Amino acid sequence: MTGGRRPNVVLIVADQWRGDALSAAGHPVVRTPVLDELAARGVRFDRAYSATPTCVPARAALLTGQSQERHGLVGYVEGVDCTLAQPVTLPGVFRDAGYQTQAIGKMHVWPQRARLGFDDVQLHDGFLHHARREHGGHLEPIDDYVHWLRRQPGVSADEEYFDHGAGCNSVVTRPWDKAEHLHPTNWVTSTAGRFLERRDPTQPFFLYLSYHRPHPPYDPPAWALEQYLAAEPHAPVRGDWNGVWDAHRNDGGHQTSLGDMPDDVIRRARAGYYGAMAHVDLQIGRFLELLAQAGEAENTVVLFTSDHGEMLGDHDIYRKAVPYEGSARVPLIVADAPARAGGAATKRVSSALGELRDVMPTLLELAGIEVPDTVDGASLASIVTGTADDTAHRDWLHGEHVYWGQSLQWVTDGRYKYVWASGDGVEQLFDLVEDPDETTDLSRDESARDALLRCRAQLIAALQDRPEGFVRDGMLQTGVAVSAVLPHLREVLDAG
Repeated sequence: MTGGRRPNVVLIVADQWRGDALSAAGHPVVRTPVLDELAARGVRFDRAYSATPTCVPARAALLTGQSQERHGLVGYVEGVDCTLAQPVTLPGVFRDAGYQTQAIGKMHVWPQRARLGFDDVQLHDGFLHHARREHGGHLEPIDDYVHWLRRQPGVSADEEYFDHGAGCNSVVTRPWDKAEHLHPTNWVTSTAGRFLERRDPTQPFFLYLSYHRPHPPYDPPAWALEQYLAAEPHAPVRGDWNGVWDAHRNDGGHQTSLGDMPDDVIRRARAGYYGAMAHVDLQIGRFLELLAQAGEAENTVVLFTSDHGEMLGDHDIYRKAVPYEGSARVPLIVADAPARAGGAATKRVSSALGELRDVMPTLLELAGIEVPDTVDGASLASIVTGTADDTAHRDWLHGEHVYWGQSLQWVTDGRYKYVWASGDGVEQLFDLVEDPDETTDLSRDESARDALLRCRAQLIAALQDRPEGFVRDGMLQTGVAVSAVLPHLREVLDAG
């Protein structure tokens, strides 16, 4: 530590970043030199997941350290007042421990200006339909980036980030239509630089640096898009179970969650997605240089992750919310401060079964702060510091999401993943070691029957006491009513 002071902590969150989309993880197309370098001085967790893989419930887990059963959000829902239901938060605990706390970028909470324990929030959440309608299209009260953008030289008073028309859930791809320094990705880094200059130097800081990209719109700067348009094509994965979700198919729709797309559209969308990653990667590098320039790099813990992934056409599925690896698996890199670790950390890849609820206890433990008993995530700090091995972490992970009019449930032990749908009754089993792309459904394979029964029993145990009635007489039940908000949370919201 520097002068006995606790370390600074920086939590970097990119939106909709797939867990396999790092060159350090062996991705065949995308290149992420900055994140690779960060991983090389810390630990990269290769089996990290978002248990509820869309923005709102995932960020609830991230900011409270709680499972979905505890925080109560099991699907995507806008207008939920998190300040009523989540009183103990990651930034609040850091603040109470004497940290200066700052959020920059995407929060995706309600109301938008809820600080949740941050001393200050500088917002850019992207295109939020609910918030736009709530505020009649007036964005300045809820988006600091827009307020900043409209004050820049040569920019009109009504300009914003949707001028080019590429949508927030669309595969339509085009280069950014303004100067690169005006892009929201650059704004997040520039705002972080101003925070480093203006922070209280007598206190450690907790900085939540939250980039909206590579979430659509796929609008990276031209250089970033062009380099991936020129790359070798990387075709979407398709398995022997394609067609199982055909009731939800919408072929050709540019905002579809499931459907066929023309090859050129898919290739361009992938170039836009990877280009946005390249842009974010370099801007993270810019931030790390600003951190070093401020003299704080040697006393700062940095954690990089995402709220969920992006299916990107795998199995004809787009966007997120589904149980498959492209959607539910996220990157997770923890670089402990070299000055605290006694020198450069040994490059490590961990197979521990991590989840977003683990971020809060991990960062608190690395900062030497007691983890509150409201947290049910498990700290990864001992793996980061090398005092425990991967087997010390959880054996099973349970995830879910209300989607396509039902609850999509899944469990994994890191080797097998079991999927069950409460409405369609779909049941699937994948061997993630032999088949990481989930192309072969083993649920009817006699050789995998023991694994199927073991996984199904684990899901039944996880759902045994759920209020929806997913389990009756020890059996999974289809056709039950589902909601994105569990009853205990709904009671708190209604009472508030």
